[in-house]
Amino acid sequence: MHTGQTGKFIIFTWGCQMNEDDSEQIAARLTQMGYRSTNNAQEADIAILVTCSVRAKPEEKAKSKLGELRILKASRPEMIIGVYGCMAQRKGDSLKRNRPYLDFVAGTACVERIPELIDQIKERRRYASALEMPIDPCGDRPIPNRVLRTESALRRFVTVMYGCDNFCSYCIVPHVRGRERSRPLQDIIDEVRALVDNGCREVTLLGQNVNSYGATLDGRVDFADLLRAVSAVDGIDRIRFTTSHPKDLSDRLIEAIATTPEVCEHLHLAVQSGDDEVLQRMNRRYTASHFIERVSALREAVPDIAITTDFLVGFPGETEEQFENTLRFAETVRFDAAFMFAYNAITGTASARMRDILTKREKNARLERLIRVQNAITCEINASETAKLYEVLVDGVSPRDPSRLTGLTRQHKTVNFEGDKELVGNLITIRPTEAHLYGFVGEVIAPVACP
Repeated sequence: MHTGQTGKFIIFTWGCQMNEDDSEQIAARLTQMGYRSTNNAQEADIAILVTCSVRAKPEEKAKSKLGELRILKASRPEMIIGVYGCMAQRKGDSLKRNRPYLDFVAGTACVERIPELIDQIKERRRYASALEMPIDPCGDRPIPNRVLRTESALRRFVTVMYGCDNFCSYCIVPHVRGRERSRPLQDIIDEVRALVDNGCREVTLLGQNVNSYGATLDGRVDFADLLRAVSAVDGIDRIRFTTSHPKDLSDRLIEAIATTPEVCEHLHLAVQSGDDEVLQRMNRRYTASHFIERVSALREAVPDIAITTDFLVGFPGETEEQFENTLRFAETVRFDAAFMFAYNAITGTASARMRDILTKREKNARLERLIRVQNAITCEINASETAKLYEVLVDGVSPRDPSRLTGLTRQHKTVNFEGDKELVGNLITIRPTEAHLYGFVGEVIAPVACP
């Protein structure tokens, strides 16, 4: 352990919840070294960018932030600037080109080496990098050691597996995060128990495809087993998980979701397209009809479940008819909400080699049409649910309205409401009074959870 350091650090994060968890792990290691967190870059001695390569925009934002930090470092040359994560893994040492102020680059499997890199830079004042992929030539799939976060928090991310074996044609993740590998079940339970002992009431189990958890553990356990084991931790109130691949959503897992009270009634199930030919080119390995059948099974087993998704429009070769199939699919399934994006090629993926027949303007026009359809569905669903009572875990003051508190329903919908700040951290019962695209405005019915 590298201790005895003084100073402050700041971490900038883009991308998925896995990146947020990586940021927490980096922060925990820097804290162990003796550094303190700050939100002010001008007073930071260390600035680390946790980067994403799933789309072009997060990379552009990271590069823009590097430009801002360059200006800061010009007046404070002792400042250490590092880039970690998917963009670091994808671009490697080339990030140093034309950036003499960049001190280190660390790939997705090298979070444990960041303290070592910082010590090297402080001692030698030379650029350093750690870019080893998370799998060695012998085929081992090592699991990084995790640092327990000691500060109290109501909600925590817990990574249960790393990497991905699916190789969707548009996705860079298997190339920058390595092949799939699952953490031992007992390690996860020990981490959850320690978090609960420190005040956590809700955990989100993370993986690129949590539905295939356990595949690298000799088949002894699967994700349904993990859900039940986490639910048995004394004091845990809520369990969420993301992300789920439709091809691996088994009846056994659906039963576990339905029969484990701590598992929240929300599932994020990315479909990407509603057209079978596009899904095949994406290498998603399911059909639109299979997806619909799985959603039907979910809704039958868990009637109150909210299902959210991802859509990717304008994929190479997508015709107008195929896009309209996606529109009809959205209207048929009626997702509670969706993240929607226009396709852009990422170098290193299979789809980047496909012929892209659509212009950026055409992709964006299709995206706008889908957004209109899905947002209307979301508003209709929320408006239809204002007669229900919801259990809400109170997070704190609403960023939308400082005069109100905010929290999440078990269905992962935001509720803003008037209430005493002493409610923060508690489960309460809320009745919605207004429905919005983001969720609800509501009123407190009781300062205890509804049954």
